[in-house]
Amino acid sequence: MVLQKVKIILEMIKFEHSIFALPFAFMGAVLGSIVVEHAWPTWSEIFWVTVAMVGARSAAMSLNRLIDRFIDAKNPRTATRAIPAGLISVSEVLIFIIVSFALLFLAASQLNMLAVKLLPLAVLVLIIYSYTKRFTWLCHFVLGAALGFGPLGGWVATTGQIDATAMLLFFSVMLWTAGFDIIYACQDADFDVREGLFSIPSRFGVANSLIIARLCHTLTVIGFFTLYFMSDLSIWFLIGVIVSAVILIYEHSLVKPTDLSKLNVAFFNMNGILSVVMFAFTIIDLVMS
Repeated sequence: MVLQKVKIILEMIKFEHSIFALPFAFMGAVLGSIVVEHAWPTWSEIFWVTVAMVGARSAAMSLNRLIDRFIDAKNPRTATRAIPAGLISVSEVLIFIIVSFALLFLAASQLNMLAVKLLPLAVLVLIIYSYTKRFTWLCHFVLGAALGFGPLGGWVATTGQIDATAMLLFFSVMLWTAGFDIIYACQDADFDVREGLFSIPSRFGVANSLIIARLCHTLTVIGFFTLYFMSDLSIWFLIGVIVSAVILIYEHSLVKPTDLSKLNVAFFNMNGILSVVMFAFTIIDLVMS
């Protein structure tokens, strides 16, 4: 019974989509350790970064589903989600959220004091994101900040500090996330208008939103190129950035204002591939240099 409920929750929060954020967290951990400490992170640090990321994302997604359960019930696209469909209770989701946050707190305590000190800010962003669509169309950038804490947290985990390079990585991932979230929100533009919800598509329309998403992803690529110069990385990282830019171009070619039928492919497949590509080429670069 318990395992069945856990399975329902993991399906509800799309646990497999952790691939969006986890490679960037590892990238921040490894890059920070090499650049600042001139050494590879320990397996213990990698383990606790993984635990922190799993806990943070599980808590954030569960909170989102819990807070939005009444909105989800009204939206035909989301009405079959676990909570509005009655597959799991609010109390069961709350227990899962508490356990997830406990994992995050435990992981931070095993890393360093700066990780612990940053926890309240990270938790605040994770909690408020789900409410932002009720009062601002900048909600996509709040989600971006939440995912941006992944690589920033990885950097902090292995270095115990934050510098300009770490912040550049944070903003690059934030803009990447905001961009694909804007694309994803296009499918709910009409629903958001009817329900008085705030999003860039409901405020500016689908066509303009796709332009804004392209701008976000252009800035993301610029950020990664700048990271290449700031971190004294080699051609391998640059190749990773170029491959990622091509992925983003292809992603945007899949969605048009009059045709969002390939949106899920653009959102799930392409972004999952991009995060893995950036991490893989970072590792290749550091190993080969």
